[in-house]
Amino acid sequence: MGFETEFNSVCKFKSAQELYELLEYGRGKMVKSGFRVYPTGQKVIAYTPDNEAIAIVRIVASIAEINFQGEEVTQVEMELVRKLNEEEARVQTALAFEMFFGEKA
Repeated sequence: MGFETEFNSVCKFKSAQELYELLEYGRGKMVKSGFRVYPTGQKVIAYTPDNEAIAIVRIVASIAEINFQGEEVTQVEMELVRKLNEEEARVQTALAFEMFFGEKA
């Protein structure tokens, strides 16, 4: 059992519903498998399930626990700082593919 550290600049959504709630209501949460450490209080770039940069968010809380099914999960609560404009999104997406996600096909 150990913690996996997330990159400071990446907050990738796996669920379109979780991303929609963040963008619609200004606050949201996502659930990740495994114990992970997210930098509470820090601003990070949020990415869509398709690895496209979309917004700047602030991590409000990060809670790692074992759920009722016995799985290790981390819940991350965040608030929307602002959506990225088209140029910012393009640049951040390109950088993320080079640094984190691998080259675009």
